[in-house]
Amino acid sequence: MTKNNSAGLGMFGKYLTLWVIICMIVGVLIGRFLPSIPAFLGTFEYANVSIPIAILIWVMIYPMMLKVDFKSVKYVGKNPKGLVLTWIVNWLIKPFTMFAISAFFFYIVFSALIPPELAQDYLIGAVLLGAAPCTAMVFVWSYLTKGNAAYTVVQVATNDLIILVAFVPIVAFLLGISGVTIPWATLFLSVVLFVVIPLVGGVLTRVYLIRKKGEEYFTGTFIPKFDHITIVGLLLTLVIIFSFQGTLILENPQHIVLIAVPLIIQTVLIFFLTYGAGRVLNLPHSIAAPAGMIGASNFFELAVAVSIALYGTNSPVALVTIVGVLVEVPVMLMLVKIANATKDRFPNRELD
Repeated sequence: MTKNNSAGLGMFGKYLTLWVIICMIVGVLIGRFLPSIPAFLGTFEYANVSIPIAILIWVMIYPMMLKVDFKSVKYVGKNPKGLVLTWIVNWLIKPFTMFAISAFFFYIVFSALIPPELAQDYLIGAVLLGAAPCTAMVFVWSYLTKGNAAYTVVQVATNDLIILVAFVPIVAFLLGISGVTIPWATLFLSVVLFVVIPLVGGVLTRVYLIRKKGEEYFTGTFIPKFDHITIVGLLLTLVIIFSFQGTLILENPQHIVLIAVPLIIQTVLIFFLTYGAGRVLNLPHSIAAPAGMIGASNFFELAVAVSIALYGTNSPVALVTIVGVLVEVPVMLMLVKIANATKDRFPNRELD
């Protein structure tokens, strides 16, 4: 765990939902009163990928990849129960419960409020969120629940590797069930642009700097320089996205709430499923709590990036991934409190 996590969420992270709301308002106002700005930004595209958005997303994701020590993967064979639990939940359960819960609400519960075509777009956005388990923010949730920092690194590293091979097939399968034409080329391009490139960049930077200046410099001096860059990149991305989404939001403000309902239910369900399974498996709290957090939260930066690459900045699909950002932090902070309040129900030991 890097030293910059020692302050917990920090100002930006702690009030992320507030910043997201502010960016949403600013973006909508720009789209409404200064439409030439999103129109100008929309001219910078290549292969359906917005170049300004791509740059900002790299700014978001690269610092997160710097924090992941992939050398920790060699310890996978030690104390595997917590890792296996995380893998099963993230890749065999979570994407499918997100699909089922979202389809139920968008197509059935909210059918009188959401047209079928829009419901399909919202479902696609939810699928992209559900298929992208959290990476960087897990370090914060682990810290706040007094999790085992070294074990959390292994959990994050292995999930980042699994994303490379599992994200595209799972998304394609669930979109196929939804009757959506699968844009294979753009989907693969998105993973290369927003996972592979920043992942390789982060690994190469980490290896080079540790060899040149040592691990203490890397973790104590270099990484803290990026403390707020990820959040700033995210917030600027949101301003641009909401400037494109302004008309849709102004015409359907209630849809923000409708989208949030299944996302919140999914987050709470997956947390208790994973956290409860950790108790059944007799895992210590320092392993079970971060496992629950990894399962509950999403790699929303990746989901935002892929939704934009596939469907554009002004699509309802991208709007769903943004609502995911909006609701995640307050819901996760609530789950942190629950985890800390139930710590005494777990074994008071580390894994053998």
